[in-house]
Amino acid sequence: MNVERAKVDLLLRHGRILTVDAKDSVAQAIAIRRGIIVKVGTDGREVIRFPNVWIFMRAQAAKGSSKGSTADHIGFSVKDLDQTLGRVKATGFRVATAEESPASYNVKGDVANPGPGTRLAFVFGPDDVKVELLEQRDQAVPIQLHHMHFFGEQNTAMRDWYVKVFGASALQAQPNAAFISATLPGLRLNFSPSTTPTVATAGRVVDHIGFEVKNLQEFLAKLEAQGIKPSVTYRRVDALGINIAFIVDPWGTNIELTEGLDKLQ
Repeated sequence: MNVERAKVDLLLRHGRILTVDAKDSVAQAIAIRRGIIVKVGTDGREVIRFPNVWIFMRAQAAKGSSKGSTADHIGFSVKDLDQTLGRVKATGFRVATAEESPASYNVKGDVANPGPGTRLAFVFGPDDVKVELLEQRDQAVPIQLHHMHFFGEQNTAMRDWYVKVFGASALQAQPNAAFISATLPGLRLNFSPSTTPTVATAGRVVDHIGFEVKNLQEFLAKLEAQGIKPSVTYRRVDALGINIAFIVDPWGTNIELTEGLDKLQ
């Protein structure tokens, strides 16, 4: 299917985690995934920084896990999967069982081997946030953002929507692939079919995903021309020195659009 791609300059990604105990999420980032904790803005809010992604937290009870929502999990690539899983278990967080993984993933112990040379695992962090850890021994950094994995009953339509709206590049799927994909600079978007209905992300532990956009007002005008109206209109966040707006994709994924987040240090 040919889909016209938008021309959007997406610089980086970010997400919002809802958690009862933000300190728990900070501890997980330091001890398990080696995220860097930084304070940003005039209000000194703590955020977790990984290569090419910021994770913002809000102290609030989540309605449920990211599993079962349209934004099922976040994927990071790591240099040493066994070492990372050791830190996961030492800190008291849970590794997914074979029964929780796709049947084709050939899980032995904690590690799945879905194909030749591929080693990965799923872990659950604070408030049951689901994270995939994919081993890539040749990468230069210990950990970096790899993908966002969406689930839905219309996964092809979902992929095509992100291609059209955000200018992602659709990838050719392998025969009998478990999911289809598209790419943005520094980020892969995976889309799996779901045999059961998924729920919207708002209020879940992964409340929303985010894209940094140049010329946000111009981009919002293009979206409105396509019939996509903001759920939160364009506004200024003075504490961070950024502009924001929100949209919701047709399946319920809450998406924040920012302008100026790339200037945070």
